[in-house]
Amino acid sequence: MAKNDFLSWDTTAAANTDIGGIGILGSNAVNNFDDAFRTLMAQLRRDIDNGVVYAVKAGSYTALATDNNAVHRFTATATLSLTAAATLATDWHYTVIADGGDVTIDPNGAETIDGATTLVVPSGSAAHIICNGTSFYTQKTIAPLQPFATVASAATTDIGAATSQNVTITGTTTITSFGTVAAGTFRRLRFSGILTLTHNGTSLILPNASNILTAAGDTLEAISLGSGNWVVTSYERASTRIFVSNPATTSGTSIDVDIPVGATRIMVYLIGVSTNGTSIPIIQLGTASSFENTNYIGSVGEASALNFSSGFALVRAMSAAAVLEGGFDFDLAISGSNTWGAKGSVGRSDSAQPTQNAAGRKALSGALTRIRLTTAGGTDTFDAGSISVWVSF
Repeated sequence: MAKNDFLSWDTTAAANTDIGGIGILGSNAVNNFDDAFRTLMAQLRRDIDNGVVYAVKAGSYTALATDNNAVHRFTATATLSLTAAATLATDWHYTVIADGGDVTIDPNGAETIDGATTLVVPSGSAAHIICNGTSFYTQKTIAPLQPFATVASAATTDIGAATSQNVTITGTTTITSFGTVAAGTFRRLRFSGILTLTHNGTSLILPNASNILTAAGDTLEAISLGSGNWVVTSYERASTRIFVSNPATTSGTSIDVDIPVGATRIMVYLIGVSTNGTSIPIIQLGTASSFENTNYIGSVGEASALNFSSGFALVRAMSAAAVLEGGFDFDLAISGSNTWGAKGSVGRSDSAQPTQNAAGRKALSGALTRIRLTTAGGTDTFDAGSISVWVSF
């Protein structure tokens, strides 16, 4: 076979019997050597100096034998399919630059790259691929700069399509999926506001197998498992104290608030709360299965006190004219028995009345997931004000 390019030269000297089809054996004509030398110079100039071929790819591409020593810059998420290693042959090499989306390198059939069936080159990174005739290996270069991209929250928030490993999530829409991208893709997220991440044991695996209520500045790290499945490997809160809800207390016989899993302190503030009757307002704690209305231990009052049992009483006595101001703190006192301690102070803004203090405890049948503001009788209606609920971890 004629030695028509640099890579066709043989490493065994005796096997190099021509250059570009011009015989260079001792039996060849003398002028062959002049022609062969000129051809050699042309091959070296072409294959070494001009051997690197740069091109831009806007989508998926199949690398061929003629792409040897090529440098291809991909400007969008793409799949780079590799021709069979035996066809590309030993020493075939190729550089891929991911500059606009992750590039998935997919060898032919059962062939592997770095021992795996596929390899993802993250956006902003590059990989130099080398073939040994049967499989492929890479020398990877990870870009040191990964500026934050921005993705709006949605039921499916496609972080895999982001052009950076670092992503800011905006909005308040509940997230149930991070989208589909190749296994091994890494993302670091930072949230700009409050939203809920919904745990799923297959598609969105969250720490403690529980939903997460985010807050501005919170961050997480996640890795794709492929096929639309992700695992969050770490979650860090910007602050240990986060806002949960500020529901109005202007109607209804009860106001319920869900509490994020993992909270160890709950702070409830009363802001001008009143009812239409005399039944004492109480706060009850609940698990995933129900609110519990028995075995609350403690008392409330000032000069005299009242014991409570169906919930943490806010005041010793109530009237339709009373407007309540103050707050209650609930702390996880004994985690093994789900025992919560409570203390609070409540005054009235409608008239000069002594501030009433309360303290007590409650052991729940399971993990606390919600709280309820209601009345001891359960029938009086709230008619003014609101409550503000915060938690810490």
